[in-house]
Amino acid sequence: MNYQPFIDDSASLIEFTRIYLAIFYTFVAAFYTYRIAYKNRTTPSGVIFPGKQFCASWWNHMTFKFFRAAIWLVCVVRVFIPEFDGYLILFEPLNGWPGVMFGNVLLSAGFILTMFVHFNMASLWRSGIDPSGPKELKTTGLYEYSRNPMYLGVAAAQIGFFLALPSLFSLVCLLVGLTALYRQTVIEEKHLTQSFSEEYLQYKQLVPRWL
Repeated sequence: MNYQPFIDDSASLIEFTRIYLAIFYTFVAAFYTYRIAYKNRTTPSGVIFPGKQFCASWWNHMTFKFFRAAIWLVCVVRVFIPEFDGYLILFEPLNGWPGVMFGNVLLSAGFILTMFVHFNMASLWRSGIDPSGPKELKTTGLYEYSRNPMYLGVAAAQIGFFLALPSLFSLVCLLVGLTALYRQTVIEEKHLTQSFSEEYLQYKQLVPRWL
């Protein structure tokens, strides 16, 4: 049996993914930088609320900022220095078809879902817990099916990144990212319970946290 076409296809996919991840995370970084700057200009109180220094929410925000920067840097460096992969400790059995391809698709789909929810929330969107808000409880659209559709998209993207670049580095990013995501979800749900009381408790009974 001739395995050469399969090997060639896997090598091409890996090289495509190397470039795709660098472009993807550069775009994500530029997009978020622009959107946050734009929304801060149109929202007097701002839209970023990490919380008091060293509180649980603050640590979650710092964790996400650090790992987003680390992931972007690693993906860019890999394009110019392919040998850098040796430091990531790749999981070779996973580094090819169909896992890497599925990872690219899941990563992209997760980002698209996150952006869809982001734009759908419009002026209600905040990063972290706004001490003076939110003014209303969002229960329509995708929030009819999940209490945290944006975080669901983030989680899907995190899993997708691990599959697209199966390695010890991406596994650490995945485990830390999902932990921080879960912790932030619990903190925000507690805030919403305090803000909306019975309305949020009823909403929790009708709609699952994730799916």
